[in-house]
Amino acid sequence: MGSGELLTAFRFAGVDGAAVENREEALAVFGKVTGAGEARILIVEESTAAALEDEMVAWQLTGRYPLVVEIPGLAGHLEGRRTLVDAIREAIGINV
Repeated sequence: MGSGELLTAFRFAGVDGAAVENREEALAVFGKVTGAGEARILIVEESTAAALEDEMVAWQLTGRYPLVVEIPGLAGHLEGRRTLVDAIREAIGINV
């Protein structure tokens, strides 16, 4: 789930997805995917994940499938956005 350009790249690898342009579209797709129970992994572009941050955190805390994985967009990581790895390192106190 993310920008049309990113989804085109994933389609070349055989991965289906949904292009979203705003929070409302992203929320509708997120609800559909998490409600269907068919997907095991949901790949979400960082900019889309930022728009759905509260909903995504609530979903991840349930421990149910699909697992949500954030990836950077084609332009790279969003400035100032903490990655999952950063959060884990901070939680356990490891700095490499």
